[in-house]
Amino acid sequence: MQDFLVEITTAVPPEVPSEEVDRRRAAEAVRARELAAAGKLFRLWRPIGEKRSIGIWRAGSEAELRADVLGTLPLWPWMTAVVTPLEPHPNDPGAASH
Repeated sequence: MQDFLVEITTAVPPEVPSEEVDRRRAAEAVRARELAAAGKLFRLWRPIGEKRSIGIWRAGSEAELRADVLGTLPLWPWMTAVVTPLEPHPNDPGAASH
């Protein structure tokens, strides 16, 4: 399993009805819990005052991450993602606990 740092920005088109946005946001929360339970979504943060998210996601490859993980998010059609593959750092203080 590979770790990825993923920065996601969501831009809902202005013509989308608010009911559709609300429905997708509710479904997004459910899907995020499912992906976390499956070990695909490890951590997720939102920078203070911003509408983007930064998270640690896990998948077998970047292609799998984009297609089979991020691509299953209900808001994905309105998202842009910057994906950075990660590898362990030799001085990572958390590595001893894994």
